[in-house]
Amino acid sequence: MQIAIVLFDRFTALDAVGPYETLGRLPDAETVFVAEQTGPLRTDTGFLAITADKTLAEVPSPDIVVVPGGPGQFAQMENETLLDWLRTTDTTSTWTTSVCTGSLLLAAAGLLDGRRATSHWLALDFLKQYGAEPTGERVVTDGKYVTAAGVSSGIDMGLTLVGRIAGDEHAQAVQLMIEYDPQPPYDAGAPQKAPAHLVEEFRTNSRFTLV
Repeated sequence: MQIAIVLFDRFTALDAVGPYETLGRLPDAETVFVAEQTGPLRTDTGFLAITADKTLAEVPSPDIVVVPGGPGQFAQMENETLLDWLRTTDTTSTWTTSVCTGSLLLAAAGLLDGRRATSHWLALDFLKQYGAEPTGERVVTDGKYVTAAGVSSGIDMGLTLVGRIAGDEHAQAVQLMIEYDPQPPYDAGAPQKAPAHLVEEFRTNSRFTLV
């Protein structure tokens, strides 16, 4: 089983690393980071880079496609090289997935037309522009398409898919081995729970208000 995790300039690290740490523990799985060109790709902070070992062209038919999000997603929305690759791999993939605003790239490629999907809470409304049906759920499965909400939810998406592919016990084993037992010190991880002034501040300053 080949898992292709897409990279591009200014992706969000955890969007890619969360699925890497979960899906990468599937039996007999090969995980490969892919991009238009091989080499290091910087995350949105600029302080971390992950290396793409293969080009998109070198990975034509992965079993699982994972598309992260991040500020760099905007620059990819009309990147026909990437969008064509997503369309092509989707014809043979078993699962096509995304984390955070990566779902906007799937939608821009026309893969989420009429499908339920999720994204970062600031980006949900933009799914409608590309024909998807946005939901506020953390992980959404519609056919072979599995989309995750913002950043950390990529871990949940990965575990969900591990359970579907390898069974609940294997998924539980992965969860145990990565000690994924969230006990956050604050209950502010969703706009419905966070202080209203913080939600408004992020909405006001969001890059999505500029689209």
